[in-house]
Amino acid sequence: MELQVEERELRLKHAWTLSRGSSTTKRYAYVTLTHEGISGLGEAAHNARYGESLDQVQAVLQGVGERLAPADPWKWQPLLADLGAIGGPCRSALAAVDLALFDWIGRRLGIPLHRFFGLEPDALPLTSVSIGIGDRDEVVRKVLEAEPHPILKIKLGGGNDEEVMEAVRSVSTKTVRVDANEGWKTPELALEKIRWLAGLGVELVEQPLPAGQLDGMRWLKERSPLPLVADEDVHTASDLPGLVGAFHGINLKLMKAGGILEAIRTIHTARALGLRIMIGCMIESSLGITAAAQLGAMADWLDLDGNLLIQNDPFVGAVTEQGKILLPDQPGLGVSLR
Repeated sequence: MELQVEERELRLKHAWTLSRGSSTTKRYAYVTLTHEGISGLGEAAHNARYGESLDQVQAVLQGVGERLAPADPWKWQPLLADLGAIGGPCRSALAAVDLALFDWIGRRLGIPLHRFFGLEPDALPLTSVSIGIGDRDEVVRKVLEAEPHPILKIKLGGGNDEEVMEAVRSVSTKTVRVDANEGWKTPELALEKIRWLAGLGVELVEQPLPAGQLDGMRWLKERSPLPLVADEDVHTASDLPGLVGAFHGINLKLMKAGGILEAIRTIHTARALGLRIMIGCMIESSLGITAAAQLGAMADWLDLDGNLLIQNDPFVGAVTEQGKILLPDQPGLGVSLR
């Protein structure tokens, strides 16, 4: 197998602001895996929050490419385990290769990946659309732009939570989910915020406390009137036993998990432990979003909107209409370059 890597810069429609920073562009590595005249595509949407950088991704992919050259793509279980050892903590690099390998398999078999995994393409929950932190006028404008979408995910934790939520509710009565992105630093503050949000009709809250504060999360879960969903606290299936009693569910992302194979393991482990499943994303092109959506029927909630935040999405894949993700019926991921 031959692995080719190229970088692409994604320009965002708006400055993307969370509790920990802001950005207007993303530059990622993209891979093409070719074997027997068929090519599969993958995306590495690295995230500095998890210690990843583009240089690190490139270095990992160089080592992975050398290992792939003599490999048999049909032995994908041991192959991906072997590549995971090379990638170490750089899970987005492994995710890019995992996506490309499964895309290749689907293309080689002539079937969409959701069919390969035995999933129903019409059984996906509606996705939310995220609204980043901003001042009142900015939030109102973004909420109005999201009018076709029935579910909003509001980013809080930036110090102006009341202003943001007042802006949202001044123009919308839609279902709202909240993501604090580790922005509330104590359990007591988080509980105060969550009780206030419950009064505003919020559906759930993601990652209210900084990752690692599991004792605080257990205290909070006992008292919270809303479901609490882990994000920064969960990457792979091995993280899940420690989250039982601290969260009601998890936000699974292919880029944190290392791709589709580990995502499926994590979903099954979470179900066995009584945790609910959200499938989410980083800011990703339609390549990464379509890959995650292939598993959408396995989730309770979806937050797959990263491609909707991009001005110059280089790929065509899944389409979102009024919150419903329509999966392509082409083989593999069903993604192509524009």
